[in-house]
Amino acid sequence: MNQALRITHYWQLIRPGLLVTILFSMAMAAFTTGQDVPPWPRLAHSLAGTAMLIAGALAMNQRLERRSDATMARTAERPLPSRGLTPREVTTFSVLSSAMGVVYLLLLATWTVVWMAAMSWAIYVLIYTPLKRVTVWHTPVGAVAGAIPMLLGAATAEAVLTPLSLVLFGAVFFWQLPHTMAIAWIYRRQYQVGTVKVATVVEPSGRLAGWWAAFGAGCLLLVSLVPPMLSLAGWGFGGVALLLGAAHLAVAARFLRRRDDATARTLWRVSLLHLPALLLALVIAVRC
Repeated sequence: MNQALRITHYWQLIRPGLLVTILFSMAMAAFTTGQDVPPWPRLAHSLAGTAMLIAGALAMNQRLERRSDATMARTAERPLPSRGLTPREVTTFSVLSSAMGVVYLLLLATWTVVWMAAMSWAIYVLIYTPLKRVTVWHTPVGAVAGAIPMLLGAATAEAVLTPLSLVLFGAVFFWQLPHTMAIAWIYRRQYQVGTVKVATVVEPSGRLAGWWAAFGAGCLLLVSLVPPMLSLAGWGFGGVALLLGAAHLAVAARFLRRRDDATARTLWRVSLLHLPALLLALVIAVRC
């Protein structure tokens, strides 16, 4: 195998789209939660160390799920099922990347960032990943791991566990429910073949997935309105949050009533637009 192709496989291993989304969310939290924007070197170090740790977690996730990934069309071309990399190579990459991330953060970030990043790694790799083949409740567990980067960003700004940081954590947590339920419906047959316990496999009619999606979108709307209610942001932001949240909830409610691929894809697309738009609006409201 030529070197360029190997680099491509390693690039696929870290799931760059997901990694960039996580780091973007972390940066938005750092920009909004503190009294001031954190110094750029501190933010850069937190992002760099966290990126290495997350890359290691994503690689280990693929190492542990290689058999189920091989049975599903959406994941069959990943580096392990396609035999682009060996399990030993992926394990080595994961351990090295994770260890480098921890050491980097220990040297150049705060202790709060270090232990929160390590906790996110542990929840994702040691709890969420094994639970995917056991129970549908892996979804909220994964949502916790996915929302912790908001607290990492807040910790970088020395504002962890403030009202605004908790709002951001809650927003990302609840956002993941309609987002993952849409994916669970679209790929329900593949998940069934891969024996992944998503809501649409456990309850094939999709009603459970629909309720989870509507619940998550509804809670996201309520959480989004907390900043103006607590005078953490103006009602200009509140209006944006209300419009975004209401649109998302309407689509989720439609998915609950009419569970088909077209509605699920619309819910998925709306969720992809909602979160970055909400975070950017909050940054503008707080910093401008």
